[in-house]
Amino acid sequence: MPLVSSRFDPPAWLRNGHVQTIVGALVRSREAITFRRERLELADGDFLDLDWAQSSRDRLAIVSHGLEGRSTNGYIRGIAAALAEDRWDVLAWNFRGCGGEPNRLPRFYHSGETQDLAEVIRHGARSYSTIALVGFSLGGNVTLKYLGETPSHPAVAAAVAISVPVDLAACAAILDSRRGNRVYLRRFLKTLIAKAEAKAVRFPDQFDAGGPRGICSIAEFDERFTAPLHGFSSAADYWARSSALQYLHRVAVPTLLLNAQDDPFLAPSCFPKADATANRMLFLETPRFGGHVGFLHVRKGLRRWSDARAVQFLQSFVERAEA
Repeated sequence: MPLVSSRFDPPAWLRNGHVQTIVGALVRSREAITFRRERLELADGDFLDLDWAQSSRDRLAIVSHGLEGRSTNGYIRGIAAALAEDRWDVLAWNFRGCGGEPNRLPRFYHSGETQDLAEVIRHGARSYSTIALVGFSLGGNVTLKYLGETPSHPAVAAAVAISVPVDLAACAAILDSRRGNRVYLRRFLKTLIAKAEAKAVRFPDQFDAGGPRGICSIAEFDERFTAPLHGFSSAADYWARSSALQYLHRVAVPTLLLNAQDDPFLAPSCFPKADATANRMLFLETPRFGGHVGFLHVRKGLRRWSDARAVQFLQSFVERAEA
């Protein structure tokens, strides 16, 4: 322990990583969830847009989205609805520039940016004594890195991280090189490049004079934009310092890492069995199927099994902490 034997068993037509990933991206949450937006002003002059679903409960789940995601994505609304049904208030926060309005500063967000998450947690802890963290993909890497790099806020009781590229260099190489990943690569680069072009207009002195056009890989984007904008010497330096993999042995609250074996984005190093075996707080569950942020099944309609699994995991440990 804590290597967890998974019970996820989708029907035959969903036993394919690309099907799970693509259909999962198209699925919209059927559950009704209403968010109230708050703008959190930051000390550096920027802001974060926070979306709250509250019913005057005494515990809060903070949900972090993936690369180029936002709080309105179907997978965010789905987990928010599942958590709300299980008596959680929910705060789904948008990374800088992801809430529907460009952020104020030249910098974006990135896979290793934990200070913004820490600020969101401190903000939530003013009203809640019990906090759980849920992160998807890039947001999962941010969540795991936060939990391992320094002691987490005392209100944080448990966490779930889903479809997480904990080894950024290896996953960037897979996303850039695998033929089957080209559709995902084009989708990510389209919005990333659009944001970089808009930033270059607003901040011409701080962006590559050659502009973002012609970039055709995550590696090139991170080398030319992500790394220099956020104080890294290169893409390799950014990946090395931002990957959550190196911090997993220090995670000190009960945390579930749920990564599907057929996830087209993940490298073998994203299934850290040795870390889970050595750290009694890190629970690693690796279903054979599920794709990237998919985990779809067809019980009571097409739904994400991972929503119920996350709620179940959090409930088991938070109830112990509150007892």
